[in-house]
Amino acid sequence: MHAAHANASGMGGIRTAGDLVARMQLNGSMKIDAAKKHVADKLHIDVADIADPVVMNELREDLDIGRVNEAPGVAKGIDAKFRIAKLLDIDINAVNIFKEKVERDI
Repeated sequence: MHAAHANASGMGGIRTAGDLVARMQLNGSMKIDAAKKHVADKLHIDVADIADPVVMNELREDLDIGRVNEAPGVAKGIDAKFRIAKLLDIDINAVNIFKEKVERDI
């Protein structure tokens, strides 16, 4: 966990794709280079672009997967997590718990 967090923070976290790379490291048990390539492939961009805050800010807004600077109508919190889980084709515990709770309460 510490290594993934350090690498994600070094990439700029949610300002770039650091949070997505960290998720792939943790959820997919990937090394950082493999996680970066996987995320870049899913986003249809070059690996170098995932650390560029200008490119990623625009892409995160277009994909509606959360941004540092919140704006009206942009996904936040669990909404962004749902979109990230679908985009990266991964399980996110908070998303799964939310789905189970909704299904149970209906």
